[in-house]
Amino acid sequence: MKKRLASLLMGLCAAGFAHVAFAAAMVPDKGDTSWMMTSTLLVLFMALPGLALFYGGLVRSKNMLSVLMQVMVVFCLITILWAVYGYSLAFTSGGPLIGSFGKLFLKGVSTATLSDTFSPDAKLPEYVFIAFQCTFAAITCTLIVGAFAERIRFSAVLLFSVLWFTFCYLPIAHMVWGPGGWLLGKGALDFAGGTVVHINAGIAGLVGAYLVGRRIGYGRESMAPHSLTMTMIGASMLWVGWFGFNAGSNLEANAGAALAFINTLLATAAATLGWSAGEALFKGKSSMLGAASGAVAGLVAITPACGTVGPMGAIVIGALVGLVCLWSVNGLKRMLGADDALDVFGVHGVGGILGAVLTGVFTAPVLGGTGAAGFSIGRQLTIQLLAVGVTVAWSGVVAFVAYKLVDLTIGLRVPEEEEREGLDISSHGESAYHY
Repeated sequence: MKKRLASLLMGLCAAGFAHVAFAAAMVPDKGDTSWMMTSTLLVLFMALPGLALFYGGLVRSKNMLSVLMQVMVVFCLITILWAVYGYSLAFTSGGPLIGSFGKLFLKGVSTATLSDTFSPDAKLPEYVFIAFQCTFAAITCTLIVGAFAERIRFSAVLLFSVLWFTFCYLPIAHMVWGPGGWLLGKGALDFAGGTVVHINAGIAGLVGAYLVGRRIGYGRESMAPHSLTMTMIGASMLWVGWFGFNAGSNLEANAGAALAFINTLLATAAATLGWSAGEALFKGKSSMLGAASGAVAGLVAITPACGTVGPMGAIVIGALVGLVCLWSVNGLKRMLGADDALDVFGVHGVGGILGAVLTGVFTAPVLGGTGAAGFSIGRQLTIQLLAVGVTVAWSGVVAFVAYKLVDLTIGLRVPEEEEREGLDISSHGESAYHY
């Protein structure tokens, strides 16, 4: 009898401990949750006000408010679409190319549901993960507006954003990051969005620059930025916010986040110096516009690599992208002949491609990366090139079709007289400055 009672008590205790352990495992980690909420705010800060001011300073004063408006409203539009169907299609199990409608309108998500992180012992409230990924989707769509700034209809920007987000961003995000995603299964490395965000937006911007057409007077009239002070402030805000973008993509406040954090710091500094040195060498003077552009190029290039390369690899990536993007916004831009007004392709497209490819090199342990034993640079480069190629092709085709649909329905471009007057007055009835 005593043996049977002791056995029963032991069984109850074991069951109790198991229940306690299970309950503990289901409780969100407060540190990780705090870090991810902070990271989400930092990514929001990147777009509003960071990207808005960076772009706003680069256009002529008569188009300042139009760019601010496009960035702000597109961000808000994609935020709502993300909650309605975007999160479900990107981050639920479905097929290799797209998710399912299982969480349409955030069905089944509550304060009790958790989202897995990289560690089985640390979990996040699903709402936090949804909000974090929402900011990625929204800022990606706002990046594109810089390519066709100063001559596009406001309604055309909104309709294009809906189409491109639905048929391009969501499939690429699922393929690279989503459960069962095709490129994820192939082993593609994209820690924080080299393919999903920057190459994706860069290609869509380049297609838009061609289809919307050149600004009136392009190549004949001065189209210099109206406020490099504002551009520098915006670039600095982007750098601050990007720590949430990159280190937040670790999804936990641990050593992995610390690696992404320091790499984001080092690569950006190296790219700024690289661009400035290149300007001094080839143009005789270093410019504030160049330094700000170099900083953004460094942030772009380290994005896919920040969690898997070492600090010295990050410096090399930053220095290289500073020089490469300096060439892309000058020599390559002339070769392409497109009026990519704010160099979305030259910085985000080219910088994203270089960063994605170099991720396959500097992730190697022999070069200070975090690659596992047996890591092969050749094999990983092949996978990275596949991911780049798929993103370029998918974004290019979807963007082309989306622009054409918008042009056929409401028209892409404002009339000539409205473009000459400036989009602030003609599209929004207000001016950024009153003299």
